Amino acid sequence: MAATLMSAAGVFALLVAIYAAGSVRDPMAKRVKALNERREQLKAGITASTRKRAKLAPSSQATDRMRALLGNFKVLQDSQLKAAQTKLMQAGIRSKDAAISVIFARMTLPLGLGGLAILFVYVLDWFPNWGGFQRYLLVAGTLVLSYKAPDLYVQNKITKRTAAIRKGLPDALDLLVICAEAGLTVDAAFHRVAKELGKGYPELGDEFALTAIELGFLTERRQAFENLASRVDLESIRGVTTTMIQTEKYGTPLASALRVLSAEFRHERMMKAEEKAARLPAIMTVPLILFILPVLFVVILGPAACSISDNMLKS
Repeated sequence: MAATLMSAAGVFALLVAIYAAGSVRDPMAKRVKALNERREQLKAGITASTRKRAKLAPSSQATDRMRALLGNFKVLQDSQLKAAQTKLMQAGIRSKDAAISVIFARMTLPLGLGGLAILFVYVLDWFPNWGGFQRYLLVAGTLVLSYKAPDLYVQNKITKRTAAIRKGLPDALDLLVICAEAGLTVDAAFHRVAKELGKGYPELGDEFALTAIELGFLTERRQAFENLASRVDLESIRGVTTTMIQTEKYGTPLASALRVLSAEFRHERMMKAEEKAARLPAIMTVPLILFILPVLFVVILGPAACSISDNMLKS
């Protein structure tokens, strides 16, 4: 019995050893896989964002059909397409097909929604009590809003993204100063700042990571900074890019220039906060007059008015 148990234990140990020997993983396999994924990202010219991006572009076949339709109507111009792509990049949408979608929506939404408004107002007569001017305003408003809806959507995303980048820019410049004083190159400093700020300020981290990639493979490093200024509709970013270009060109100290810019941006942010606080009394005037003062008058004068009314009734 003991010999049988020992034999079974030996067979089990042999099987475990064979399985362990066969399933040993190369310690460099994970690293090689990560490097291959990084290489694919560099080839694509983008970096993986820390949050989900808005998916605006449709499939390539649908985009080709839209492009062909816009080309047939002679409404797709290179300048218009370039302007739409610039706006979408500022909104954080880097797909080239998204520009075609915006231009196509700008053309088709007024036709569809405007046609529905004309059908409901004039053909089906949904508003029989309305006059001619009111019906005209409804149809005209529908046409204008449907035409401006794609631009308003993109502009709203640009505003939110710009505000988020403006909020994290002073911290990013402080980190760039630390990296520059530590002896890191500009490429490594941008990579490090993008990694550190990726969670707190994902928009700014995404832009810095893309700039670091462009600094690595573009022939002219100046172009990488100009691309950053064109992707972010913010005057502070333009100041940073101008400083970086001058530093690369003339060899001026990078840390001292960035430290001055960081102090200026923090002072500007404090001034904006003080400006909002100073505007608060003027903003509160209208709610005070409309909602607080009438209630206060009722509370103060109500008992006196009731007593006067009672005395007049008794007399």
